[in-house]
Amino acid sequence: MTCAQRVGIAEIRIAGAPERLVSYGLGSCLGVMLYAPELRCGGLAHTLLPEPGQKGAGNRPGKFVRTAIPALIAGLEQFGAERRQLVAKLCGGAHMFQNLNGRMTIGERNIRVARMLLEELRIPLLAEDVGGCQGRTCEFRLEDGKVLVRLARGRDKLREL
Repeated sequence: MTCAQRVGIAEIRIAGAPERLVSYGLGSCLGVMLYAPELRCGGLAHTLLPEPGQKGAGNRPGKFVRTAIPALIAGLEQFGAERRQLVAKLCGGAHMFQNLNGRMTIGERNIRVARMLLEELRIPLLAEDVGGCQGRTCEFRLEDGKVLVRLARGRDKLREL
């Protein structure tokens, strides 16, 4: 088995089988995974916020859901994938801090923007492990497109997407 490539906050990684991509400590951050099953290649973005502000994404498209998904698509197209082949999975977007003002949390907004953008781009969302109030670690296996999710605490500590 290969070593897992770590994908840190605001980073994007693209790889092919048999590689594994892993993001640790997804709290309100959202892990966005795109996979091309026919080519057995995929990408993982560890996004921090839903949208860039007025300054834009700069040189960190992985920081924002809105810019990370197009960057993942572009990276996978360079790998030989076509957009119509891609499928998506999401992990993270937890409610990590008390929200006293009743507005959507960052995690909820990250999830909402990802779902909307994937729908606009006609990329099927096959599975997700999102929301709640626990942090997660996700491991994306490019051999088969499966995602292993480890919860920070609780009885059900390992899930497969």
